[in-house]
Amino acid sequence: MVSPEPEPLPGELSSALAAFRCHIEAERGLSRHTVRAYAGDVHSLLEHAAAAGVTALGELDIGILRAWLGEQHGSGNSRATLARRAAAARTFTAFAHARGLIGADPGPLLGIPRTPRRLPEVLSQDQVAAVLDTTSGAGGGARQDRALAVRDAAIMELLYATGIRVGELCGLDLGDLDEERRTVRVFGKGGRERTVPAGIPAVRALSAWMLQGRPVIAGPGSGFALFLGARGRRLDPRTARRVVHASIAAVPGTPDSGPHGLRHAAATHLLEGGADLRSVQEILGHASLTSTQIYTHVSVERLQSAYRQAHPRA
Repeated sequence: MVSPEPEPLPGELSSALAAFRCHIEAERGLSRHTVRAYAGDVHSLLEHAAAAGVTALGELDIGILRAWLGEQHGSGNSRATLARRAAAARTFTAFAHARGLIGADPGPLLGIPRTPRRLPEVLSQDQVAAVLDTTSGAGGGARQDRALAVRDAAIMELLYATGIRVGELCGLDLGDLDEERRTVRVFGKGGRERTVPAGIPAVRALSAWMLQGRPVIAGPGSGFALFLGARGRRLDPRTARRVVHASIAAVPGTPDSGPHGLRHAAATHLLEGGADLRSVQEILGHASLTSTQIYTHVSVERLQSAYRQAHPRA
């Protein structure tokens, strides 16, 4: 079923939405997914405002914002979706106020629903080791199948070694790996660049892929992409996710997990090994230390669980 086209907005509201989209895309450097989500949320807000009789952006007030968010809640949206839409609305009103499109910014008065921060079950170090051992073989079958097996092993090793996001992994180019220093240059959210250390097994797996696997698959459309799909083009994040899910599922007893699960495991194991929180923040590319602190909760919970199981007077 095809979704109906959204109703056109009044001229001033439409112009403001277009300017906002350009702002978050070009000036703030948000990802395409975030731009699309925020633009859709703000269109919904302005559509609601127009239905309430608002024709000029200066008429947008906290009453309109709260009524719109209440309507979203009544439609059965999850708390996480409501939080994102409230954040989009506040970002928009802050932009409009900074550009002089509205006199006062009503956004700070709009509460953002709190969402519980939950992590998936984190793979233990032994489980990760078993998964990586399973994917380390070159594989059998046709030449391309063997090349893809080498690629998959490199994907798994690099995701766990660095804790990078799947989108960051797929965006890597050949020149982003420094084998001598054992580091990877990554472009994260908002186009922020960082250098992430990678362990010896990950660098070896990447070297094997570049020497034995990539030349088999590479073609005219490969460009400088480090990881390639079966057709020789830059690896798609969906394919990378399938690789990770299948690799983890191949080891009995491991919880279902994907690339973000390996990121969680990398961060948790770093902290359990004695890494400080600031270093883990830099490795993960978190803009705020608050985002990294959630991993301390996981480590403490696992420590308490081990204590209860092992101590005779726990």
